[in-house]
Amino acid sequence: MSSTGTQINGATALVTGGNRGLGKAVVQELLDRGAAKVYATSRSAFTHSDPRVVTLTLDVTSDASVAAAAQVATDVSILVNNAGIHSSTPVLTAPLDEIQGELDANLFGVLRVTRAFAPILAEHETSSIVNVLSVLSWISFGTGYEVSKAAAWSATNGLRLALADQGTTVTGLHVGYMDTDMTAGIDAPKADPREIARQAADAILTGGYEVLADDISHQVKAGLSADVTVLYGQLAAA
Repeated sequence: MSSTGTQINGATALVTGGNRGLGKAVVQELLDRGAAKVYATSRSAFTHSDPRVVTLTLDVTSDASVAAAAQVATDVSILVNNAGIHSSTPVLTAPLDEIQGELDANLFGVLRVTRAFAPILAEHETSSIVNVLSVLSWISFGTGYEVSKAAAWSATNGLRLALADQGTTVTGLHVGYMDTDMTAGIDAPKADPREIARQAADAILTGGYEVLADDISHQVKAGLSADVTVLYGQLAAA
């Protein structure tokens, strides 16, 4: 299976969770690279100053909301599945419905949006999906977030196979801490969302299957072939 890049200049894209954080940075990066239109979505209404941005209210946990967005954004050749939630849900003690909520947003949200837009993407000779994952797709500290991101990584790999024949490249973007609202309470080195957005755009252009966007993602991915005790020991020392 080989991949082909998708042009950004002149293209139309949709970015879920495009009103803040990494999603906002991705919207701007696509505009800077010449995108003709970007649908930026959020669960609540918002505005954007650039006339090339069309804001949409979209709840990725709702079948009806996703279907409504697909009826509006019928010209998309680039899809960025960025929307997600992060809750402190210990896998052993948290109410299961809270963990299910994370799975509904971070896993099933990706599947809902991708299923709805796959026929639209297929109308283009080449098209691209970027799924925003995490270094926590590969290592867990005991919460439902890691469960949801590990599942989303597997889904990303499955979607890549399923959509290859229609010319859609599926990219998994892995990153550790970013300087966004989600990590505001964490005291650790954080990547600039604008740099992560730049790498995501590069992958769209080149047809890359995977982006390891920061040092910790490279470190953890490389450590997957090691004994699990070694991997957790390296992280503890970092």
